Amino acid sequence: MPEFYPSIGDAVGAAMQHNIRLAYSGKAPGSDTPPQVRHLPHPSADPYSVPGMTARLTETATPHEVAGIIEEVNGALGALPQLTELVATAADWTRARLTFESPHHNPTFETWTRLAAATRMLRDVQEELEVAGDMIAACPVQLSDPKYHDEVPALRTREPLSDVVGNDAVADNEPPASRNPEADRCQAARASSPHAGTQRTAPSVGAASEPPTSALPPRSPRTR
Repeated sequence: MPEFYPSIGDAVGAAMQHNIRLAYSGKAPGSDTPPQVRHLPHPSADPYSVPGMTARLTETATPHEVAGIIEEVNGALGALPQLTELVATAADWTRARLTFESPHHNPTFETWTRLAAATRMLRDVQEELEVAGDMIAACPVQLSDPKYHDEVPALRTREPLSDVVGNDAVADNEPPASRNPEADRCQAARASSPHAGTQRTAPSVGAASEPPTSALPPRSPRTR
């Protein structure tokens, strides 16, 4: 099993499937092939990937850095326009299979309707990010008093497992033979402990701040 997963839920699901394969002599029930688990690189491996940009978008990032990250996501070649085109293409794939012979039962049309609605919502998100990206420059650089933070809810709902485990996680390019499975299990158990959050010390401002944009790998300019 890979050591890194995009989320805790994916890691738990992979562990369950692994246990099922062991119980059924290496095969999942009802399947001739074992389930495949995607192995995503650590966010630091590609600072311009979505996980890499998420890791760079810390609370201490400057407005200039945040605006640049939003531009990377929402630019002409960014992840969001590509996702929008992907969903739109899926809607067009469904459109090529539409028939209207039965007025009371048309699941293909219902599928197209949902994909078309998702495409419109993604385009609305692009417009919202376009405006928000221009407004980021007006945000203050300094953090506000924590007493104000509870006035609005936190929106992030998923964390990459490598963020939970910590920066001392095993590197992706390390040979599997040199890894210690028992140490990895202990490390994951410590990270998932209810007391894990209280044992961490708050990093200093200097340690938490991200390196300047110039330190990142060169990226071709993007147009909106």
